[in-house]
Amino acid sequence: MQNRIEITTCVMKRNELHLKAEPIEQQFENIEDRKQMLVDSDNMSFVYIVEVNDQFMYVGLSDNIWPHLKGVLNEDKKVFLEVNKKVVELTALKEELTYLISNIEGNVNYGDDMVAKVEELFLEKESN
Repeated sequence: MQNRIEITTCVMKRNELHLKAEPIEQQFENIEDRKQMLVDSDNMSFVYIVEVNDQFMYVGLSDNIWPHLKGVLNEDKKVFLEVNKKVVELTALKEELTYLISNIEGNVNYGDDMVAKVEELFLEKESN
């Protein structure tokens, strides 16, 4: 995906999860939460949508940070994106992620690997 923001690290700050991204070349004054999330099963990731300079940007939430996202769901923490020294709260992340997990469960349309990984981590089901 073009216009993709990649998360490099996750940091807990005052009971908040901060997703720190690689810097992007595009200059911008603010970043807006679009409150929508998609699934990129080819790259084993969730994709949160934000807007930068009137363009959609896709925040890749790859499977290596899923344990942190699970902690957010279980402990009701806020999530923030940090990119180019700007910070925005991803206000719909928990709701969107919860919906997608329930939709992925047992749904082979997302691919066997994605279903197995989501069920194992988020739903604590054993893989077959």
